[in-house]
Amino acid sequence: MFKIKHVLLLSFTIIALTISGCKSQFEKIRLSNDVAKKYQEAMRLYNKKNYAKALILFEDLSQKYRGRAEAEELNYHYALTLYKLKDYTTARYQFKSFADTYPTSKYAEECRYMSAYCYYLDSPAPSLDQENTYKAIDALQLFINFYPKSERAIDAAKYIGLLRAKLEDKAYTNAKLYYDLGGAGANAVNYQSAVIALKNAQIDFPDIKYAEEMDLLIIKSQYEYARNSYEIRQEDRFNEAIGYADEFIEAHPQSKLLPEANALKKASQNGIDKAKVFLAEVEKDQKKYKALLEKDAKRDSITTKTPIK
Repeated sequence: MFKIKHVLLLSFTIIALTISGCKSQFEKIRLSNDVAKKYQEAMRLYNKKNYAKALILFEDLSQKYRGRAEAEELNYHYALTLYKLKDYTTARYQFKSFADTYPTSKYAEECRYMSAYCYYLDSPAPSLDQENTYKAIDALQLFINFYPKSERAIDAAKYIGLLRAKLEDKAYTNAKLYYDLGGAGANAVNYQSAVIALKNAQIDFPDIKYAEEMDLLIIKSQYEYARNSYEIRQEDRFNEAIGYADEFIEAHPQSKLLPEANALKKASQNGIDKAKVFLAEVEKDQKKYKALLEKDAKRDSITTKTPIK
């Protein structure tokens, strides 16, 4: 995908230059076979911050300078040009390629860092798929492993923290979504899914900043799951909600959410009491019904044995 995006960027730039008039000085240099002059012009354009034109020349020269002494400097500026044009996907590839090709270069550390940083810049919003966020964390951590004493390692650690915070946001939002969907009947299973998702998020992020909110949401989700269950299932499920409430009270004794946790605990106990009353009534009705059936069966038996005159 990034190759298509990169090719389009180059194509549009070349078309724009062609439309602008007959062969300009730039076009003459671009079509020239004088690679030394072309390289000199590419660097001049780069230094003048005309990155779109510089990229066209670097793109062409990167193939022609392969194996030459100037290739190191050229490929370094080629990667930087892509970065300046905000083509982070292609830039990170070129930075990594440079660092792998020239591991002893004075630019190697910078290029490894920039490759990881481009992953960071390509990390999407929390609502989207976070594959690039995980890759960015891995790349930044790899840079820290390579250069633990580098000043850039401090920035890398900072960006890892920001990326993890984004993953925490997504984990919390996704788990809360199950609770928000909620519903009665068959949809009540969303509350059970919310409990599972919230607990898994806390396993993945033990120091998540939403700990209190998530712990309370676990109680609320379990309470709603119990409340929307058949009465025969409610006692066990309300007891789980009470258990989560007790855990919340122990873990967050000074929390502003404590009154709500206590209210949910009390509501769960009331739910158990109501379920027991209901089940007792059902059992009582069943016994009455069973007694009636037995009485009818007995009467039918007597009627059958009485001879007809």
